[in-house]
Amino acid sequence: MEKSCNIILLGTGAIGSYYCGKLQQAGAKISAVCRSDYETVKSEGINIKSIKGDFIFTPDETVNSISKSSFNADYIVIATKALPSIDIISLIKPKLLEHTAIILIQNGIDVEISLHKAFPNNEIISCIAFICVTRESYGKVSHADYGRLVIGNYPKGVSEKANHIAKLFNSVGVDCETQDEILYARWKKLIWNIPFNSMSVLANRASTKEIMDNENSAIIAKKIMKEVVSIAKSEGYLINDEVIEKNLADTAKMTPYKTSMLLDFENSRPMEVEAIIGNTFRIAQKNSISVPIIEALYAMLSVVNDKLMS
Repeated sequence: MEKSCNIILLGTGAIGSYYCGKLQQAGAKISAVCRSDYETVKSEGINIKSIKGDFIFTPDETVNSISKSSFNADYIVIATKALPSIDIISLIKPKLLEHTAIILIQNGIDVEISLHKAFPNNEIISCIAFICVTRESYGKVSHADYGRLVIGNYPKGVSEKANHIAKLFNSVGVDCETQDEILYARWKKLIWNIPFNSMSVLANRASTKEIMDNENSAIIAKKIMKEVVSIAKSEGYLINDEVIEKNLADTAKMTPYKTSMLLDFENSRPMEVEAIIGNTFRIAQKNSISVPIIEALYAMLSVVNDKLMS
């Protein structure tokens, strides 16, 4: 077994609970920072129903403020939503030590930039999750499909700390691949994230299966993917058409799934529009890349998001 490490977790939603629960199984000690679910997690832990085997994640320490954590953290895991309203820098600063690495498990592109500028001397390990997992209620998480991770240091490289986390995950059955060019991996994830998150909301709460079963929406999904590939190319990341075809084929056969953006919409929560679509569109504008469908998606979802937050 890999040596133990101390981890502070910010974000006990589906992603943070599942992956830090697995890290705890691998021997890591977890201090979980909770907000609205604090009482439930502290008294009952987090019950995770998983296709890989059910388990209960009981953090070694549960606190309602990061300043109350007793841990000198080797890692701080950020698994909150990537929202402009969440000031991650201020949240983690009190517990960030010289040796602490920041693990960022969030959707979108350019989500690491502000942390990199604020804490240039701390490692940032960017982590991309390929998983169908939802929090059904406080203390209850459902893992329906997939679970693979791709991790690497931002802006590039794979450090000893990143390799250590990958080994912990792999030791408990979580397929975790290290990637020297983590931004390339992020662009590949966006190829799926932008069409299916966007269309699930705008197509009247459609599941992945409903989007793929409709010939017209499946065609639009493919066109959106091609736009993402063109933006990635303008940034120097070349992605071939086989990636698009594999994404479409895998989505067609996966367990019908409500995207994270749709779940936020249905629960009247702010959606990750800026991190996933806004940042991508701004990169297209910077590089003079025409992406009319993504531009339209961003405009429409911005209105929906404004209404959710009003």
